Amino acid sequence: MAGHSKWANIKHRKGRQDAKRSKLWSKCSRAIIAAAKAGGPDPAANLTLRYAIEDAKSQNMPKDTIEKAVAKGAGAGEGADYEEILYEGYGPAGVAVMLEILTDNRNRTAPEVRKIFEKAGGALGASNSVAFQFERKGELLLEPDAGTEDQVMELALEAGAEDVESSDDGHRIVTEPTDFLAVRQALDAADIAPAWAGIRMLPVNTAACSGKDAEKFLRFLDDLEDHDDIQAVHHNAEIPDD
Repeated sequence: MAGHSKWANIKHRKGRQDAKRSKLWSKCSRAIIAAAKAGGPDPAANLTLRYAIEDAKSQNMPKDTIEKAVAKGAGAGEGADYEEILYEGYGPAGVAVMLEILTDNRNRTAPEVRKIFEKAGGALGASNSVAFQFERKGELLLEPDAGTEDQVMELALEAGAEDVESSDDGHRIVTEPTDFLAVRQALDAADIAPAWAGIRMLPVNTAACSGKDAEKFLRFLDDLEDHDDIQAVHHNAEIPDD
């Protein structure tokens, strides 16, 4: 069974994603364009593109919008050249933060992100200063009516999942990144649509963050998520449900 704080964090994340849908679609499009431009427009031959498309689907991005982004990325010489960067640092209350960046101008992005950290009383760190506190995993979230705990567990584990956790809030499936697509396909075959699915940096341990610290951290999180070059924000804050 999943702990209360873990499901509270998931609900916080899901709620924030729902509130920023248009911004997320823009970022999904950028990821798809960059992946198609770098590795070609065929998801079967371009795993990065396939992950980007799966992420876009999880954000309920329309099929035609996804197809337009792929086509734009496949256009020879069209659009900006994006660079993928990982930024690491500590935010309010000592929360560890990892950022996935997709930028066409590193010299612009770095000082802007550093300013967001400094404004919140945090600081960007050197490479690997925070990464050891996270593991890259596939994560799929299912609504409670997707099936019983035993049914979901049997289906997911047979498809190669690493772990399944269930609570009144739903089911959470964790996979190795290499097994993510197989588990997603098994769910699709069973007509189970995840509420969210993607590859994330999951924290090994969490840092308690409540009261004024939580309020400050959530404002910091808003500023990070509003930045156009920041594709994903991963953190180890343990935020209460209330």
